[in-house]
Amino acid sequence: MWIFGAYGGLATTLVVGTRAIARGLAQPLGLLTETPVGAGIGWQPLRGIVFGGHEIRRGDYFSSATEIHGNTGTLPHSLVQPLRKELLATSKNVVSGVMPNAGPAITSLAEPGRHKQQRLRAQVEQVQRDIERFRHRHRLDRVVCVNLTSTEPPLALGAAHRTLAAFDRAIDRNDVKAVRPSAIYAYAAASLGLPLIHFTPSNSAFLPAIRELFARGDAPYMGCDGKTGETLVKSALAPMFKYRNLRVLTWQGYNILGDRDGRVLADERNKSSKIATKDGLLSSILGYPLHTHVGIDYVPSLHDLKTAWDFVHFEGFLGFKMALQLIWQGCDAILAAPLVLDLVRLADLAARRGEKGPMPHLACFFKQPLDADEHDLHKQWHLLADYLDRVRRDGTR
Repeated sequence: MWIFGAYGGLATTLVVGTRAIARGLAQPLGLLTETPVGAGIGWQPLRGIVFGGHEIRRGDYFSSATEIHGNTGTLPHSLVQPLRKELLATSKNVVSGVMPNAGPAITSLAEPGRHKQQRLRAQVEQVQRDIERFRHRHRLDRVVCVNLTSTEPPLALGAAHRTLAAFDRAIDRNDVKAVRPSAIYAYAAASLGLPLIHFTPSNSAFLPAIRELFARGDAPYMGCDGKTGETLVKSALAPMFKYRNLRVLTWQGYNILGDRDGRVLADERNKSSKIATKDGLLSSILGYPLHTHVGIDYVPSLHDLKTAWDFVHFEGFLGFKMALQLIWQGCDAILAAPLVLDLVRLADLAARRGEKGPMPHLACFFKQPLDADEHDLHKQWHLLADYLDRVRRDGTR
């Protein structure tokens, strides 16, 4: 597995959790691939997954896990210490990332000397070489790429993004304003024919030009923005109001979070990318417009323990108005890590089966699923279950 954003809290929790489960130090809670819906499928064994990636900060997985323990306690020493040697060895597979036109919020996270100032074509080629060296050094059958980088400001789309030829010309003339880091990473994955899971809301990964490049290869891909918390609850609860013919008038949400994610989202430009994937879901499920808003504020002391409050104002029998309020408190990385691991296993399965293009049966994992109009979590779940039933019937698993 190749991770863009390799030392972030989510990536570190993913690596530690995978190694802990493989060693029998933890149970596979949160993993759908370890439940009956995934039974009978030849999933990639967790012990066989090799991690590598790009990162713009210095560090290592053991130090990152130790920092997380100090902040939230989600990765206790009793779990991390037995993995110390493995984590330090895995850290040797992490190399310097790229950050062209990343925006000030993300640039502020980078440590001096961690990334190289090169022309765009050289950056693409460097990412390609890094991944290929990783694959050859570890003699891997397949590499699945996953983007866990910080949320980027929206990329203004134009003529340079409409076709692969136009995008190549922009790269060759070093048009830095035409890219974000996610575009470079996605371009590199597509050019190598590797599956890509885009777990962030950044809009630069699946530009029409990059999707054209994916279409020339044989790789599956999917995104965008992992559905782990408040939006997950919305996609499960909104159908309840629809099925019972209760008209939702207002659905107001408010999120507070810390950590580096919260710091990046404190920038209004980066925040606008995140809110865009949160705001569009409800009217799609309910089938009518309503007042909806999502607020996000940075609270440093929370670290990765985010809190979301939702207020739902709805109208019932005889026009009587009622309300539902709920509070969702959870650790972002703990909620997201098993989803990423499931997605990587599913992408690996698709690649083994010779599938290519977007994977709409993975819609239940995303706030803004690519090429999938269904946002009802229950219906999305059946898309995944039906796909796995077909895999079992086909016998190619």
